[in-house]
Amino acid sequence: METVSTNEGSGKGAMWELERNLDQPMDAEAGRLRNMYREKTYPTILLLRLAFQSLGVVFGDLGTSPLYVFYNIFPQDIEDTEQVIGALSLIIYSLTLIPLVKYVFIVLRANDNGQGGTFALYSLLCRHAKINIIPNQHRTDEDLTTYSRQTYDEKSLAAKIKIWLEGHQFRKNVILILVLFGTCMAVGDGILTPAISVLSATGGIQVEVPGMRNDVVVIVSVVILIGLFSMQHYGTDKVSWLFAPIVFLWFILIGVLGAVNIYKYDKSVLKAFNPIYVYRYFKRGKTSWASLGGIMLSITGTEALFADLSFFPVQAIQIAFTTVVFPCLLLQYTGQAAYIATYKKKVNHSFYYSLPESILWPAFIIATAAAIVSSQATISATYSIIKQALAVGCFPRVKIIHTSKKYLGQIYSPDINWILMILCIAVTAGFKNQSQIANAYGTAVIIVMLVTTFLMIPIMLLVWRSHWSLVVLFTVLSLAVEIPYLTAVMQKIDQGGWVPLVFAVAILVIMYVWHYGTLKRYEFEMHSKVSMAWILGLGPSLGLVRVPGMGLVYTELASGVPHIFSHFITNLPAIHSTLVFVCVKYLPVYTVPPDERFLVKRIGPKSFHMFRCVARYGYKDVHRKDDDFEKMLFGSLLLFVRLESMMEEYTDSDEYSARDQQELIHEASSDADLSYASRDSIVPVRTPNHGSGGQTTMTMTPGFQTVGDEVAFLNSCRDAGVVHILGNTVIRARRDSGFVKKFAIDYLYAFLRKICRENSAIFNVPHESLLNVGQVFYV
Repeated sequence: METVSTNEGSGKGAMWELERNLDQPMDAEAGRLRNMYREKTYPTILLLRLAFQSLGVVFGDLGTSPLYVFYNIFPQDIEDTEQVIGALSLIIYSLTLIPLVKYVFIVLRANDNGQGGTFALYSLLCRHAKINIIPNQHRTDEDLTTYSRQTYDEKSLAAKIKIWLEGHQFRKNVILILVLFGTCMAVGDGILTPAISVLSATGGIQVEVPGMRNDVVVIVSVVILIGLFSMQHYGTDKVSWLFAPIVFLWFILIGVLGAVNIYKYDKSVLKAFNPIYVYRYFKRGKTSWASLGGIMLSITGTEALFADLSFFPVQAIQIAFTTVVFPCLLLQYTGQAAYIATYKKKVNHSFYYSLPESILWPAFIIATAAAIVSSQATISATYSIIKQALAVGCFPRVKIIHTSKKYLGQIYSPDINWILMILCIAVTAGFKNQSQIANAYGTAVIIVMLVTTFLMIPIMLLVWRSHWSLVVLFTVLSLAVEIPYLTAVMQKIDQGGWVPLVFAVAILVIMYVWHYGTLKRYEFEMHSKVSMAWILGLGPSLGLVRVPGMGLVYTELASGVPHIFSHFITNLPAIHSTLVFVCVKYLPVYTVPPDERFLVKRIGPKSFHMFRCVARYGYKDVHRKDDDFEKMLFGSLLLFVRLESMMEEYTDSDEYSARDQQELIHEASSDADLSYASRDSIVPVRTPNHGSGGQTTMTMTPGFQTVGDEVAFLNSCRDAGVVHILGNTVIRARRDSGFVKKFAIDYLYAFLRKICRENSAIFNVPHESLLNVGQVFYV
């Protein structure tokens, strides 16, 4: 940023300098806030308690995998014990390399101030490189306490990578599509996880009642799923305290059972810890390679370690995984393999068969409860994913409801909830067995992991500034495990693996078309925004009757006057006494502190009574009804007026470049009607003085005598009534456009706009105060 000494030469006034200082907190405080997740330490007792609580949120999906892994590895007859040992060896080293090494000790560190998931990685990249598709950010956004970024030496590798990423629009689009595709697959997890977890858990009934048909199990599963989704609107705040004990009890159960089975059945399976058996397993031929899809199910839920990071420090998750989850899973898989090596014909429901008969029903209840908890965590994560996609303009507007006043991240979307329920029931009832659902599930999981791997490459280079050799090592080790799994699941596309791909393609088309339409609308507003010279030329009355009241004109522009305003005043004979152009925009940060949310600036002289207010949100922030947006906006406006009175002059640096100011001065000097120069004007407009040898003088126009006068005027405008003016821009494809573009814009995008919620609902605008202004443009 420029210093005070350069402001005069650059045309920036003292008000801009004041705002810059106010928006930017003290260096020490800002540094503390920006690094609180990296520097914050927890007492040992608190850290252990958080580690215990994380079991119920993060590890439910990973913990229920033993219910269905071995059946999907060996859907047919087992040849010998060594085949079981080889599969177990692959499970052991997959759990070690992917969840333990890659995620727990590497990927978890790539969090966005404690937030995890694909969009967290994308937000980090957007802050360190200008790859955001909608360029509505401003330099003042970088002063947020949650907006941490780094600067690079011009000759460094990170600087070269940054320039390369920013150098072409195609590369930005590739990253966006990669993020969206990973997001779509994560949404697919939200559909498939409840289906396979609940179906596998309820399958234990057939062990106790062998004659029971599979259709009955499916019906029981569907009933549980309907109950699960029907309870979502209540939130999990009141029952979440049960989650950790249930999952902890589940892990203790499977760990103890595994240890007992190793001792009771076949201790020779411990040889699986020798990696030589991985090599011997692959030597057995194509059957072993095809079984990789089943082995990969042992690491499903790993992405939840990162995606559900929100409320737990990295250390807590690391402690929980290394002390409880990892050893209990190893014991269970080893013990189950020992049982299968002894009873090779009982692979189906091998977990339940290996249980002592006396604890079968209690274990069934605990398994079903753990499956419900893991499903709940995945469903909640899906809501958050949709919310994040909506925040960056990549998903149609849906209703978001907070279900907890205590926890900001606990949200619920009724639109998404019922869609998930229908799709989840369709998958459960349509496939009716674990095998095909598992193939679909494995496809979704491995693709999300690959997306994370590819996004970690620029993260390590730009954010961490890692040496290129470490980046290569991480990439090679990750792909060495994930690529074979991908090839294995792709061989089962026709056996259920096509389901997540269909889901992903459908959601990706919706997201990309919506994002394309949003981008085109933004470009239209940018290219057609009204010249400030034209606004100033209208005079204080704006060429119309100024009626009592306050008008809030919503726009996507963070600078400039939107075309909707000229369209409005061209068709209506009056405008409100005070106008506020409101821009609600989302930044690549997880949250914006409430005291830094609003930026207010004045447009034109004080006599125009025109302001701009930029409301900034992070991808985790949600407009809530109990947050009176209008009240907070008005409070920020009054604060700005009081602070402005402390300065002698100001310049709206957002509205004017040096060239704009020269044009306005030129127009003012050639038209006496524009010579309304005053100390309150945006620029010191000078009028010609022909009797002074070409020199100019300033003529003053009266304004408010005191700041109290303007505050009283604004209060009277608010009391007279507030009207929310929303633009309803409709886009259409040009006549010469191709078929694909016409279909995407005129039909798909138009349909999505028709069924999605209006901005008025998102902003909680009362209908009696709403005024829609429509306009059509062609792309």
